[in-house]
Amino acid sequence: MAAPLQLCVRRSPSPDIGAFGASIRLRVPSDVACIEQAVSLVTRHCLSGTPASDRLRFRLQVVLAEALANAVICGNGQDPAKWVDVEAELSPGIIRVTVTDEGEGFDPAQVPEPTRPEQVFDTCGRGLFLIRKLVDELAFNEQGNSICMTLRRR
Repeated sequence: MAAPLQLCVRRSPSPDIGAFGASIRLRVPSDVACIEQAVSLVTRHCLSGTPASDRLRFRLQVVLAEALANAVICGNGQDPAKWVDVEAELSPGIIRVTVTDEGEGFDPAQVPEPTRPEQVFDTCGRGLFLIRKLVDELAFNEQGNSICMTLRRR
C-alpha cells in the first residue's frame, strides 16, 4: 500500500480573477496511486465556500481524474522523478483547472475520435474524449503538455 499522499495546497486571493477569486496550486507525484487523493483534494478546495451541484462535482472529478491519468501515464511515462502541476483559478462563475506534466507533449488534433468504428477497441483517446464532452472550454499550450479546462458553475 502506498503511503498517504500529502499535498500542499496554497489558497490565495488572485488579482487576475477579481475580489472574490482565488487560486490553488499543488504538485502531484507521477504515481497513479496518487490520482484519487489529488482529485478529492482539488475538488474539495475548488467547491468550498460556494454551492455546487452534483453535476458540477461529477464533471470536475471526472475531468481531473482523466487529465491527471493522462499526465502521469502518457505525459510523464510514470517516471517517479517527474511531477504533475495542478493549478486552479476559482471565481463565483467558473472553475479553471490547468494540469501540466513534464513530458514532451502531444498534438491533441492527432488523437483519434474513440467512437469511430476503427477505434472502438483501441484504448487511446478515451480520456480526452470524456474531457471534451464534460468541460465548457478546453485549451492546450503550444507544447501540448498542459491542458486548461474551464467549467462554469451553474
